[in-house]
Amino acid sequence: MTRDSQLKVSYGQAFIAPDKSSVRSTMSVKIPEGSSLAAKGVAAVVADSTWRNVIAKQAAETCVRGFLADYYATPDNWDVKTSATKVLSALNGWLFSQGKSVANGNYISSFSGVVLRGQFGHLFHMGDTVVYRLRGGEFEQLNREHTNFMGGYRYPSRALGLDPSVDIDYHQFSLKQGDILLFTTQAAKGALMTSDYVQLIRQYAGADLDQACDQILQTAVEKASARGVSASHFCFQLLRVDMLPDAAGESIGEAFGALPVPPDLVAGDELDGYRILEVLNKSNMSCIYRVEDKHTNREMVLKAPSPQLSSRKDFLRQFIMQQWVVERVNSPYVAKIVDASRPRNYLYYLREYVDGRTLSEWMAQNPHAELRRLTDLIEQMVKAVRALHRRDILCQGLHPDNILVDSQGMIKLIDFASCAVPGSDELPEPLDIARTVGFHDFTAPEYRLGREPNVGADQFSLAAIAYWMLTGQKAYTGQMETLHSRADFSRLEYMPSFQHNPMIPVWLDGALRRALQPNPELRYRRLSEFVYDLKKPNPHYMKEGSLPLAERNPLIFWKGLSGILLLLLLASLMH
Repeated sequence: MTRDSQLKVSYGQAFIAPDKSSVRSTMSVKIPEGSSLAAKGVAAVVADSTWRNVIAKQAAETCVRGFLADYYATPDNWDVKTSATKVLSALNGWLFSQGKSVANGNYISSFSGVVLRGQFGHLFHMGDTVVYRLRGGEFEQLNREHTNFMGGYRYPSRALGLDPSVDIDYHQFSLKQGDILLFTTQAAKGALMTSDYVQLIRQYAGADLDQACDQILQTAVEKASARGVSASHFCFQLLRVDMLPDAAGESIGEAFGALPVPPDLVAGDELDGYRILEVLNKSNMSCIYRVEDKHTNREMVLKAPSPQLSSRKDFLRQFIMQQWVVERVNSPYVAKIVDASRPRNYLYYLREYVDGRTLSEWMAQNPHAELRRLTDLIEQMVKAVRALHRRDILCQGLHPDNILVDSQGMIKLIDFASCAVPGSDELPEPLDIARTVGFHDFTAPEYRLGREPNVGADQFSLAAIAYWMLTGQKAYTGQMETLHSRADFSRLEYMPSFQHNPMIPVWLDGALRRALQPNPELRYRRLSEFVYDLKKPNPHYMKEGSLPLAERNPLIFWKGLSGILLLLLLASLMH
């Protein structure tokens, strides 16, 4: 997306209050920069607490600051409605609980917020704050006020912090260049007529929106005073749409879609100010380089699509989304995405450089690692995957070659090619992404069966890697790629891990066996339960370990018994 096709807005504000301590209304506009503008859009909000509230100022400010901070911290793969409603619901619960401990006051506040993203506006409202839209000569109120009359006074019937749960009005509307939104409070409603707003905005909004707000405020105060009405708590905020992005750029995945794929690079080449130090990997899907920023001397990893896929728009869109999906994950066990310090001329993304070895290399160099050391690495891998799950991201591509062990012995998940977000409009379906990248020995059975995966699929992959680390073998006999039906998978034979490695306790094998169940419904409900059973003996699995071999592993028992009987038969015949 070129800079000229980004969403651009202007805004202005004006308010009046007897003194700072008596302010009960707060308004704000947040215009992010860079990728956040395409992902989350522009947010404009107004909040107004009740006039008899001794902490009205704190209540309104908490609503505005809390919403803006938390909304822009939500994952980029969430849509606007999901992000805003989750944030407002959580904020409402916190405000309600805090209000119980305040004497002679509360954290109740009306709230109206509009998020402009792409070609659409998204309105979230509860209470008696008001949002208007001026389009051409049409001046329209976009929201409906929630109010009750009690004892001659007007109170909001719905507001943040009023009840344990909140009913949020949501309205999506299309945007046009030149649209002007006006945010104000119930105190100012009635001071001006519709014609007054239209005349004042048209007269003053062309150049300076702050001046337009000042003129609206001044006129409202004069007219209210002339009628003997209080004008001590007026506030006005204008937001104008100066430029809309192209409709094709609506998806955040298109943010860098117009950039060309870099050519094949070798050590010594330069790209956008990054010097290629080493070619880490090249495949038919991507090229990965260790690079140095010439301006900061910082080493990083640069990942770009393979040049042969430059015409595959579906794959390029999926590649672009890798950065969007993972850059908000905050975990010491997941390699961090690095924001480019300069404009990009090619399609790629950067992540932190980790000086380490792949898990495959580490295992080859440490074939006799202690059981406690291995379980520690497994627990770190689980923490990495749980960090993705907390952002509603499926990893899908867990493999020993996609996991690094650094010089301090810490795990780093470094490859996100298979990452997916179930139910996201921005990404292909998880199963489609997994098929594109390809299956391997650690892939959960549901992918080969064409079943929609969930977090249980990552659990299987983690357990398969753990089994391999502890035994050097696969958990199931036979080749996974030859299995194509449920009947095939039902005939899989699990080989207890302690038969490959006598140092493995029976209770630890029980944890592996459960996480490796071909049927995802029989696995652990949570990864935390899996980790717990890896570290502490589960009495249930201890009990299984005390069972006779015929019940613990009937297949091995009967094979062994058949062998003994065969030997006895041969001995009797020879006798």
